[in-house]
Amino acid sequence: MEVTFLGVGEACDERYPNTSVLVRRAGRAVLLDCGFSVPGSFFTRVKSADELDAVWISHFHGDHFFGLPQLLLRLFESGRKKPLYFIGQSGIEDLVFRVMDLAYPSFSRKFEFELRFLIVDPGQELEALGFKWQGAGTRHSQHNLALGLNMDGCRLYYSGDGRPGSGNVELARESELMIHEGFLLEGQIHGHGSVQSCLAFAREARVKRLAVVHVQRDERRREEERLKRLLENVSYCRAFLPVPGDVLTI
Repeated sequence: MEVTFLGVGEACDERYPNTSVLVRRAGRAVLLDCGFSVPGSFFTRVKSADELDAVWISHFHGDHFFGLPQLLLRLFESGRKKPLYFIGQSGIEDLVFRVMDLAYPSFSRKFEFELRFLIVDPGQELEALGFKWQGAGTRHSQHNLALGLNMDGCRLYYSGDGRPGSGNVELARESELMIHEGFLLEGQIHGHGSVQSCLAFAREARVKRLAVVHVQRDERRREEERLKRLLENVSYCRAFLPVPGDVLTI
């Protein structure tokens, strides 16, 4: 499984695009979240209009889905023909068409490719595009689903936003890679986790690697060297602070 970090930032980070990850495996390509600053990063790395198979949206905050109009518009202009899947929680179909109509009214009617929508319910497993998809809610200000993505025993966990909730440990258990938000270095803020809390979560879930993303912009600038040293000294997994463009094979 090849994992490319297109963005690692939070909603208002001026240095780093919104957190978004491109996952490739066995000829399939999946985009995890697509905030307003993501499409530029995506199209520097994906040239074919038909390469992308699916988009996962963790929750309905703008820094996780407002990039969809630009993504879809360019796929249309580039001649995409094959269906594009959207996978996530209930309401995703209405969300995609509403945001597209706000940006480019009635334009989705011109698409020469089909949009298909699949729902993941917490605690249930969906099989699609060669992957197994499972979701579990997190503690966030808006309903967010963390994702367990599995193909042929290769497992990835992506938190979206929020502190772990019920079922997250089992979903993440022994994943090759956990990608988790750590808004602050330590302490708590409503709706978000800290780096310290996601380290504890990674240890409990016995994951092999941990990528910390979505760090609050001022916190990352102020504490970046301290944060890197903290992650480098973790003994129970390989923990790191990715930057846009980092590629990892798991």
